[in-house]
This record gives sequence, C-alpha cells and structure tokens, in this order.
Amino acid sequence: MVAGIRRYREFTWARPETRAPVIWQAGTARLFDYGARQPRSPRPPVLLVPSLVNRSHVLDLMPGRSLAAYLTRRGLRPLVLDWGDPDTDERRFTLDDYFTDRLLPAFEVARALGAGPVPLVGYCMGGLLTLALAQHCRADVAGLALLAVPWDFHAEREAQAKHLAALVGSWLPGLAAGGLLPVEGLQTLFALNDPYLAYRKFSRFADMDLEAEETRHFVALEDWLNDGIPMAWDVARTCFLEWYATNATVKGAWALGGEVIDPHALDLPSIAFLPANDRIVPPGSAGALAAALPDATTVPLSAGHIGMVTGSRRKALWQPLSRWLLERT
Repeated sequence: MVAGIRRYREFTWARPETRAPVIWQAGTARLFDYGARQPRSPRPPVLLVPSLVNRSHVLDLMPGRSLAAYLTRRGLRPLVLDWGDPDTDERRFTLDDYFTDRLLPAFEVARALGAGPVPLVGYCMGGLLTLALAQHCRADVAGLALLAVPWDFHAEREAQAKHLAALVGSWLPGLAAGGLLPVEGLQTLFALNDPYLAYRKFSRFADMDLEAEETRHFVALEDWLNDGIPMAWDVARTCFLEWYATNATVKGAWALGGEVIDPHALDLPSIAFLPANDRIVPPGSAGALAAALPDATTVPLSAGHIGMVTGSRRKALWQPLSRWLLERT
C-alpha cells in the first residue's frame, strides 16, 4: 500500500483542462456546454447534474472516459453543471438556495437552447435535486435519468446510516462558525463505508504497468476523488440529520422549492441505473426511488458508484442512457 501511494504521488500526468465553454455562471457555479462547438446544429440539450460534493469532471474525466463527450458524439448537447466551492455567500446556502438560485437558472438556460422539453440526468445527490426540478418544472422536462440516486436512506444498512448521521451531528456545532463541512470530513465518511478500500486499491496500483491506459485512469480518478468540494453547513444538516437520520425522503417529509418531493406523483418517463457494487448508494436505496416513480425503467449494472460512469464497464451505462435520451428529444 505504501509503495502504491508513493508511486501515485510521483506519477507525472495531468488531466487536460475542460475545453467546453462556460455559457452561464452564478457565484461559483458554472454550466459547461459540451456540444457548443460541434459542426452539426442545433442539437437537443441535456442537463447533467452531479453531486454537490464532487467536481463535475467525473463526467468528462479523460479522453475515452468522458460520458459528456460520448453523448456529444451521439448527437446530443450535454450541458454539465459544476457547483464549485462554496464562496462566502454560498456558505450560508440551504438546499433551497442551491435549488432556486443555481439549479433553476441553469435549467432555464438549457430550456432556452432547445426546441422543447429538456431531459435531465442526475447523478447521486444531484439526482435528488433533479427529481425536485422535474416535479417543479414538469411541463418543460422531457424525462428524468437517475444514476445511483439515493431515496431510502435506511435500505440495506439502517444502523450505518444512523451512525453516520450521529457522527456528523456531533461535528456540526463546531463547524457552524466556518459554515462548511470540510472535504476531510466528507472523505472520512466515505472511508467508513469501506475502511480497507485504500489498502486494496493502492496495493494493486503498486504492481500496475506505468504505461498502461488503466494506470492513467487510476491517477485521473484518484486526483478527482481527492479534489472534493466542501459542503455548506445547512446542506450538511439536511443531508445527515434529515435524510440519513430520519429517512425524511421516504416519509414524505422532505420539501424543496416550497413543495414536498413526491416521486409517486411524478408522471414522467424515467430511467434508473442501479450499480450492484455501489458502496455509497446501496441498490436498495436507489431502487426504492425507481419503484416510487410511476413510469420508470430500471437498469441494473455490474459496477460500482463511480465505475459505472468511468470504469471498464462504462458502456453498459453510456449506451442505454444515450439511446433513452435520444428518444426523449
């Protein structure tokens, strides 16, 4: 493991800068337009929304491992929302603020670029926000694609969810003045899901071929994982003390944009991808959301939470997702 960590730290590779132009910005949030420079136009826009705590370039990790580039090649116009690090004002944001002041304006940009309703793609926590967006703007949404989106936070491992909630609850009073749950705290929570993951992956990396494409992918992914986004204090409170502790989503007690979020009432074509090896969002949690949606197709995947987007089996997600999106445009 130590040899693998040393090898990773000494590896000389840098991810190319995102070349997609920024077509909208508010605070630190930006909307990247991956289809703007394609010769054939107009192309139907698709809005992709990642988690609040991760950089958006997991959807454009590196050449050959870019979902955004793949969707562009298939004839779509991917618009990827990057939330950015909370600035001074955003440290005071609630989830409602992110919804009304960031996600809704970004969606309006996407809607203005198209000739009709816009499909949405939500990844992990970003999927919960897109679910609320679809409910709020039903007439302007063509469909909802959900990539490992949690809903039943007590599915499969209720005790662990409550333990994480209690741990964060003990941190929050001391973090209130700074207004953030720092990246180090979030990394600790992710590590608790699988305490031996670092040992396994760096031990494997110690023996990998330095010239192999898989090695560059390992470094790109590890760089992304280590460059997380801190969470605004009140957002952390909602996530851990409402979602994880009390399972407010399933109980119909979670509201956003002035409305209780109720997937049972969302009559909208949907597709839910459920990675079987997901240690962050158990399939039972994401499956509960798919079961609650009246018109949802469920696609099980033999992959993990991140591997389904960038890993060796990524085409199992990319291909059906692109076909489904093209049918909605």
